[in-house]
Amino acid sequence: MRFAYDAAEITKAEQPLLAELPDGTLMGRASAALARRCAAVVGSCYGARIVVLAGPGNNGGDALFAAALLARRGARVDAIAATATVHEAGAAALHRAGGRSVQSGTERDAALVASADLIVDGLVGIGSSGALRGPHARLAELANAATAPVVAVDVPSGVDASTGVVEGVAVRAEVTVTFGALKAGLVVAPGAEHCGLVDVVDIGLALPPSSVRVLDADDVAELMPRPTEESDKYRRGVVGVVAGSDAYTGAAALVVGGAAAAGAGMVRYVGRPGPGDVVRHIWPEGVVKVVDAVDPDALERAGRVQAWVVGSGLGTDDAASAAVEAVLATDVPVVVDADGLTVLAKHPEWVRERSQLTVLTPHAGEFARLAGVDSREVEAHRLEHVRRLSDALRTHVLLKGSTTLVAAPDGSVWVNSAQTPFLATAGSGDVLAGIIGALLAGGLPVDEAAASGAFLHGLAGLAAAGRPPAAFTATDIIRAIPAALRSLELP
Repeated sequence: MRFAYDAAEITKAEQPLLAELPDGTLMGRASAALARRCAAVVGSCYGARIVVLAGPGNNGGDALFAAALLARRGARVDAIAATATVHEAGAAALHRAGGRSVQSGTERDAALVASADLIVDGLVGIGSSGALRGPHARLAELANAATAPVVAVDVPSGVDASTGVVEGVAVRAEVTVTFGALKAGLVVAPGAEHCGLVDVVDIGLALPPSSVRVLDADDVAELMPRPTEESDKYRRGVVGVVAGSDAYTGAAALVVGGAAAAGAGMVRYVGRPGPGDVVRHIWPEGVVKVVDAVDPDALERAGRVQAWVVGSGLGTDDAASAAVEAVLATDVPVVVDADGLTVLAKHPEWVRERSQLTVLTPHAGEFARLAGVDSREVEAHRLEHVRRLSDALRTHVLLKGSTTLVAAPDGSVWVNSAQTPFLATAGSGDVLAGIIGALLAGGLPVDEAAASGAFLHGLAGLAAAGRPPAAFTATDIIRAIPAALRSLELP
């Protein structure tokens, strides 16, 4: 598991090292690593035209010292100063190595950026927040318009390193070389979309675990429930599904398929006959209970269930509302998805007052209805809003998107590292809800079930997309789940 930190945590961890090490040691470590990565990106330093965009702070110093090392290897290096002053020692080192510097705001700096073989973004550092302005914004725009690859120093300029918020123009990098530890803004959209490959350089910081966690394949493999010799269908977990309607009959089948493929021992469908017939036809292993109305008695008669999934394609009429209320009144974990979230927006107390675990799985539009905010605001400030809603409802919230986040009421957030844009297809979220339901029924804690479910869903999407990637459907995601599980080396 990787942890991602905010700027304040990194700054605090740097203080003991700055006090005990000789002056310039940390900058020397950072600039040497930065120079190595730049050399790898440009291919051959000798004769390469490298342009450094230098701000006045330590990030500009890192970039200038790295540029000096590259100049000594034969690169032609020009530094463009965004302000009247830059890091004095870094600029001196560059000049001693044969590099040159110019002030921003001239025709010459635009020509240098346009003709560069490599651009190094050292405009601002991790302590910066808010929109880039003046020469910083102009240089960022020039870098984005250039054809040369961009290497960002610590964080792409214009991206909030702590949150991933982007206000106005921000540099789009092919590689981000970040120092000490991963920053939250580098893994949370929209900032994550500006970073390219993120290279974390160890400079000797001692950091405790952070509240922002990034799951990788090894972590998910360790968390996934495994059958044993004593396992039966009940020990593996029974998932109950209340989903689908006469208008959206396929939603129920997608939830059932996701749960079954993700390892549920049994899946029970409870609901209307139309979706029930589709489930019977596609998933003969599913147990179908057709009822006139989903109420507490119907759920009780359905049989043993260890986790419920409710809402996908259910509709938002009175019958759907009664079904959501009945499911949330049970004493087992519940996943609420899609239409269930629209219903819940009018009755937040149903989840806030639950004694059992619940996970909500909204996309930005559904999230906006739950939180009473504009969806564009949600997309722009994902980390802030997912934490706020989780705290307000006292439940776990999985916010779907280009970087899916899972927030817990204690403020911890899990970031999904397995994603593909092709997952944005009809029914994909229904499959995800089923996967999470299976992991909850299998006994995982709700945060681990939601985070691992998002990873497995993304991994199945990547398998379905193939190489080179191609479009796929929600049904293809279900078919790819076994391959995704095998890639985790699970039985």
